[in-house]
Amino acid sequence: MRQIILDTETTGLEWSEGHNIIEIGCVEMQRRRLTGNHYHQYVKPDREIDQEAMAVHGITHEFLEDKPRFKGIADEFLEFIRGAELIIHNATFDIGFIDAELERNGYAVRVADICTITDSLRLARSKHPGQKNNLNALCKRYGIDNSHRELHGALLDSEILADVYLALTGGQTSLLLSDHAETQEGDVAIVKRVGAESLGLPVLLATDAEIEAHELFLDRLDKSAGGECLWRKAVSDV
Repeated sequence: MRQIILDTETTGLEWSEGHNIIEIGCVEMQRRRLTGNHYHQYVKPDREIDQEAMAVHGITHEFLEDKPRFKGIADEFLEFIRGAELIIHNATFDIGFIDAELERNGYAVRVADICTITDSLRLARSKHPGQKNNLNALCKRYGIDNSHRELHGALLDSEILADVYLALTGGQTSLLLSDHAETQEGDVAIVKRVGAESLGLPVLLATDAEIEAHELFLDRLDKSAGGECLWRKAVSDV
């Protein structure tokens, strides 16, 4: 199936308060490989950008002055994602904004009408319960280089999320060279993937209530530390 890894940047945190999408970034993947096909568009909003949001993505209202409104790019965007599985980190946030923009601009269609939606944040929480699962934390956990991510950006974050999604869904929990199979084929060492299931270890998953309580605890820690947590997409999970 054709997969689209998608991210947005916005003027603020709540679409229900009239905030707008100001950037959409998508990369296409088929058979777990990026195709090189992508969609990227800046969008002129109907309102000023919150200072807290601007501190995260660095996009100014002045930069967006000559960009098209959402209505001017909606048809092209919908055609790009139509029929695909969308991979989104904290999908409720991005889909909520896209659907709100579609409604404001007179479109009857909603994203779920033309795409299937996979929330990579839910996948991460299921695989790593009780841990931080924002993009930075997942990059660190899986050894993905995101040193070029000084600010949030929709296209950059979708490219990073593609790597994170592949790591999340690859069935890999640790990557070790086998003690008994360090043979080589040419110059390539044979690598053995070892997971908890292969070691016969029990896996105890936290309940939904325990996960929610722990996420609130992590949020309090983040807020006490300051920094990026001042404004985050569904706060700490992007």
